[in-house]
Amino acid sequence: MRIDVNGTPTEVAPASVAETLACLGFPDSGIATALNGDFLPAPLRARTALREGDRLEILAPMQGG
Repeated sequence: MRIDVNGTPTEVAPASVAETLACLGFPDSGIATALNGDFLPAPLRARTALREGDRLEILAPMQGG
């Protein structure tokens, strides 16, 4: 299935947001996610399924200034 991850077309197996994050190498905590432009709280990631064409944004804090 094809979704956009941070604006990049990405092929993933049908799965939850949490499973997809793990497959892409992102940590369980310390990140923020948005699905199709809407904030997705961490507790909802495991039960939110991705669908063809979804847009997943993943944000992680950065150090420095």
